Amino acid sequence: MDVSILGGLGGQLLGIIPLGDIVLYFTPFNLFMCASALAFTALIAISQTESQVEAEFGSLRDREVKVGKEEFKIRRFLAIVCGLATAGAMITGDLFDFTLFVCLIGIVNIGIVGAVKQVDVLDAAFQYGLIAMMASLPLFGGAALVLASTGTISLLQIVQLPYTTPMMVLGSILVFLGVAGESGVAPFFATKAEMFRTPGSPFLLIIHLSSLLVIVRMIEILLIINKPF
Repeated sequence: MDVSILGGLGGQLLGIIPLGDIVLYFTPFNLFMCASALAFTALIAISQTESQVEAEFGSLRDREVKVGKEEFKIRRFLAIVCGLATAGAMITGDLFDFTLFVCLIGIVNIGIVGAVKQVDVLDAAFQYGLIAMMASLPLFGGAALVLASTGTISLLQIVQLPYTTPMMVLGSILVFLGVAGESGVAPFFATKAEMFRTPGSPFLLIIHLSSLLVIVRMIEILLIINKPF
């Protein structure tokens, strides 16, 4: 199987790891994003959450907000899962596996902030959860359209196709919309803006990082499917 064309997007193709129907492939581009996610996940695993200081209205006193031990454990675990899912999404060569990783990222992002016992934050997490659930329809529906129009969901096979059909274009657009909703990028970012006012910065930063890396990876997948060049 000639997969050297993949090297044109992310640099020289360094190798592949076939795991049955699932094939992981490595280019400098994908390895950098995967290593970034894993490095940040390792930092989260050994870090301690900070204490948030809030000013009290009508006085000059400050109020310190700390994260409880049980909440800290839950949010750290979910942040680690989010980091590992992000790393997996960076190197998978299977479109369906990519959608599963993205869906998992959306679920754990909701869980990270859902552990916060603040009404405003829980309301924002609920609204983000609604967007994420609705986004799962175009996410998996788009992958199904790509499968129906190509006969495969392997990016290593799709990149070798000499053609791009309208159904492939439509499917890739639907997948992009699903990824945007699951990861909470614009215009869906407003639904989770309140979530970043909570204490626990290391765990919240993984939400930003996962959204950034997943969107960059999605752009690569769009180029693989639609082959504009």
